[in-house]
Amino acid sequence: MIIFRRKSLSEVKRSAGNTGLKKNLGAFDLVMLGLGAIIGTGIFVLTGLAAAKYAGPAITVSFLVGGVACIFTALAYSELAAMLPVSGGAYTYVYVALGEIAAGIVGWTVLMVFTFGGATVAAGWSGYIVGIMNSMGLSLPEKLTKIPSEGGWINLPAIFIIAVLTLLLVRGTKEAAQLNGVLVAVKLGAIALFLISAAPHVNSAHWAVFSPHGFFGIAAGAGFIFMAYAGFDTLCLAAEECKNPNRDLPIGIIGSLIGSAILYILVAGVLTSIVPYTSLNLAEPMAYALRENGISIGAKVVAVGAIAGMTTVILTQIYGQSRLLLVMARDGLVPSYFTKIHRKFSSPHRGVLFAGFCMMLITGFVPVSTLGQLSSMATLAVFSFVSMAVMIMRYQKPDENRPFRCPAVYLVSSISMILCIFLFAQLLPENWVPYLTATFLGVLVYVFYGYHHSALNESSTLG
Repeated sequence: MIIFRRKSLSEVKRSAGNTGLKKNLGAFDLVMLGLGAIIGTGIFVLTGLAAAKYAGPAITVSFLVGGVACIFTALAYSELAAMLPVSGGAYTYVYVALGEIAAGIVGWTVLMVFTFGGATVAAGWSGYIVGIMNSMGLSLPEKLTKIPSEGGWINLPAIFIIAVLTLLLVRGTKEAAQLNGVLVAVKLGAIALFLISAAPHVNSAHWAVFSPHGFFGIAAGAGFIFMAYAGFDTLCLAAEECKNPNRDLPIGIIGSLIGSAILYILVAGVLTSIVPYTSLNLAEPMAYALRENGISIGAKVVAVGAIAGMTTVILTQIYGQSRLLLVMARDGLVPSYFTKIHRKFSSPHRGVLFAGFCMMLITGFVPVSTLGQLSSMATLAVFSFVSMAVMIMRYQKPDENRPFRCPAVYLVSSISMILCIFLFAQLLPENWVPYLTATFLGVLVYVFYGYHHSALNESSTLG
């Protein structure tokens, strides 16, 4: 069937041969970009919420489960990224392995990850900024800091930070990468300060009831915090801007993910051992825990680190969405309007501006809890497709050059799929209507536009 037409490996590489994007990212840049994309709201906000609502001190196990699923998926991503060092990430891999209709759905789902995830983080950023301003006596009107369902008009600070980062990304990747490196250093320093200053206050009594809701509480917690791991896949979208993608992409993906997982587990363990987990149902759990233990200066530093951390995540979400729009536009699945590269800054500025506008619109009016869970669900769905794609590609193209090979690929990818589908099922009952509605919109985009304008429409390539 024509909707299952696939792009060949040579065709994918050729289409990305001359994009106008500058190759200025090395392995260190990618690791820092990955840490910038991953460490943010998950560690500074979701850790406390998930402990209070679902897993208790066993949130450490929830992070371990989520991290294992991501590490398996990251191995699959690394093989495909080294094999196909072009922008597009999961969307491109699925296009080659499963065909156009699956690629269209996955591409749309990845756009959901970036849009919902970026909007979620911007809302968290707004909460921290509003709190700091209130402590300085510079309060903003509540109507301008809350969405309509919370009694306000619009979340203006969240819109502001997205607008600023959007304009920065229009100027190009190198400037954004430099800012990202500085902010990553700030937030890692804040996390280190939290762990060092909190260590003397660890009290095992807070772990007396380790898993208050048992296995399913741990599973629900893992599903809830899964978006905290989303971000390493953004590196695949930077493939065409890497100096040596075959070597640097696997290093960036696996290195940033393992580092993030270790930090998540350490912070979760310390956090739930210095205050009762039931008290962590708030927007700034780490700062709160330090204040409760009399470490007020540390609490302020952590707040600054949280703001820096969330800023880097928003930056990478806008970056990733704009690069995916560029690749999908090349293929004709979205309008060619997004293929334009800025003459001066060599950035896909139209995609950047569109991505920023969508995030601003959503974060200004939609509840953050809904956005966070939708982002997690979309991430889990994409990871499942990638795990399937790497197995299909290994079977279809066994002799293709693979600078990085996923070990025990069929076992690793199968475990990844099973874990992702299981965690997805934990979130589906509460969010199936908005998730399926958003997915259906993506199907409509393909049916009424992508199918007719596809670059493969004239001459289908099968196999």
